[in-house]
Amino acid sequence: MRLRFVSLLAALGLVSSGMTGGALAQDVGTLEPKPLPPLAHPEDPLTPAKELFGRKAEPAPLAARTIGFYSHGCLAGGRPLPVNGPAWEVMRLSRNRNWGHPALIAFLERFARKVPTVSNWPGILVGDMSQPRGGPMLTGHASHQIGLDADIWLTPMPNRDLSRLEREEMSAVNVVRGDRLDVDPTRWTPDHLAVVKAAALDPEVQRIFVNAAIKKAICREATGDRSWLNKVRPYYGHDYHFHVRLACPQGEEACRDQDPVPPGQGCDASLAWWFSESILHPTPGPWKPRRPLTMAQLPTECKTVLLAR
Repeated sequence: MRLRFVSLLAALGLVSSGMTGGALAQDVGTLEPKPLPPLAHPEDPLTPAKELFGRKAEPAPLAARTIGFYSHGCLAGGRPLPVNGPAWEVMRLSRNRNWGHPALIAFLERFARKVPTVSNWPGILVGDMSQPRGGPMLTGHASHQIGLDADIWLTPMPNRDLSRLEREEMSAVNVVRGDRLDVDPTRWTPDHLAVVKAAALDPEVQRIFVNAAIKKAICREATGDRSWLNKVRPYYGHDYHFHVRLACPQGEEACRDQDPVPPGQGCDASLAWWFSESILHPTPGPWKPRRPLTMAQLPTECKTVLLAR
């Protein structure tokens, strides 16, 4: 069963080395980020690609396009989401992960403005998107590599600008119950449902990943047209945020889309599997971390993106 679980996560492009990665969504940042030391032999073909892309603080000065798959690719011509907007604020600024393809930036700005019209939230708090040139990250994610993924906190934006310290240290709200079998009724609200629904209804959204307990609540509470539920997919973790993934932008042949979502609402036995004992309480066992990707395992165009000046 554990192998089946890991295979599923790999197919989703969400497995990280060590399953949950290093810098998780709620790990605190710092007010004084220090640059990484230079690599002794960056040209070594065995150098992990994450060490190379993680040292690029600026985007590649190329035409904007996504290259590769969500967990095996890079981003040319990345754009930053402004850290403050009329209905959004960016969190964990020290990570420098508020970059994306122009399609993702446009979606986030569009979605953020919609949120106050469908809920009581003034706006959204945006977590990790991509690095300036995409590519593998040093910590936390296996996906988020091509500028089409973004994490949205399950906490409304306040009616004020957060301080830099708050952006680095405050935590989102965990809406999942302690036993992992359902949402916490003291924290999960109709506004959460409305916000996730608003994202799923956007035609450019390909998938939304949430904790299985959140998917269960959405299956139980959604009314009217429920066709959007099939975009909302259960995934390990995601107690504090939901992960939005856009489809490949039209006409970008170097971008490789994920397989279409399965038919149906996803509220059947496939959801019940996530609450089985072996998934909720997996048996501890030897877990061999996956070897980090090298440049040779990424699309060849990613070398051009990495070296562009």
